[in-house]
Amino acid sequence: MSIGKQRGLARLADADGHFTMVALDQRPPMVQAIAKARGIQPDQVSFADMLAAKRMLVQALSGEASSMLFDPNFAVPAALDVLPANKGLIVTLEEHRFADTPGGRLSRSIDNWTVEKIRRIGGDAVKVLAWYRPDASPEVLAHQRDYVRTVGAECRRHDIPYVLELLVYPFPDSARHTTDYVESADKRADLVLESVREFAKPEYGVDLYKLETPLPAASLPERDGSAAASEAAQAFDEMGRICADAGIPWVLLSGGAATEQFKRVLSYSYAAGAQGFLAGRTIWLDAIQSHFPNEAAVLDALRGKGLGILRDLGALTRAEAKPYRPVYSFDGIDREGGFTCAYA
Repeated sequence: MSIGKQRGLARLADADGHFTMVALDQRPPMVQAIAKARGIQPDQVSFADMLAAKRMLVQALSGEASSMLFDPNFAVPAALDVLPANKGLIVTLEEHRFADTPGGRLSRSIDNWTVEKIRRIGGDAVKVLAWYRPDASPEVLAHQRDYVRTVGAECRRHDIPYVLELLVYPFPDSARHTTDYVESADKRADLVLESVREFAKPEYGVDLYKLETPLPAASLPERDGSAAASEAAQAFDEMGRICADAGIPWVLLSGGAATEQFKRVLSYSYAAGAQGFLAGRTIWLDAIQSHFPNEAAVLDALRGKGLGILRDLGALTRAEAKPYRPVYSFDGIDREGGFTCAYA
């Protein structure tokens, strides 16, 4: 990994190298939370409401996060000015309005938004969510792979870390179909693991994985050495092996899991080599959907329960996860100008 990418990843971690990151780039989930709080339909949620909610998240949570994930349409204009300078900035590239075809979902970038623009506004990393399942149609698989590969090439060109989020999803004709991310109770670990294995190939240029649990969080057993726990650990260990073999660090997304469930996911993941989390709804959803638009009440809830969850997750991470350490090599640099010539 290049020096620029490694320094970018280091910016996302805390001073000790732990990734304790907060996601506030969610768009439909935030709309739904505000709509529930206001007692209105999602299409009645205003631009101003979205900005207000995202600004409150940064005001209340940024002090405890190692970095934060912003989307450009709402979070950047809402809160870039209140994100502390010592916090990493990850910026979303993908449009949340994907094409849901019979053969699978097709991703694309936000209109008029590029890797170059993310670098130009001072972003420390580019994040892409690619909806992916290995049993989608050949045309969908080709499209998704091409999209991820193209973004990877742009991230290499601009020397900025590439954070790839992968999510398995239901097909349109499935009984459990939804266009929201709701974890399926019958999630198949093989679909999750094969997705990770595909994009671990060097051609995609992924620098950090943001991954879902390979097993449903709600049914994951306690990590207590039991036969059930040992069986569950095998899926996490396989995920860890894929990432280790590819040299790609990985963190966990929360997927809106209950706090104790997500802590259990993290414990399995840290034992398998994960290095932190990039979590959103688990930390802040309740504060928004219970108290918005009352700013004082939302901030109180975020600074109370929300920060409490974030601190608990951070403590678990520092206790059980291996920190990220950049590795810079200057072998062969033995004269003035040697490094400037060598760094292509």
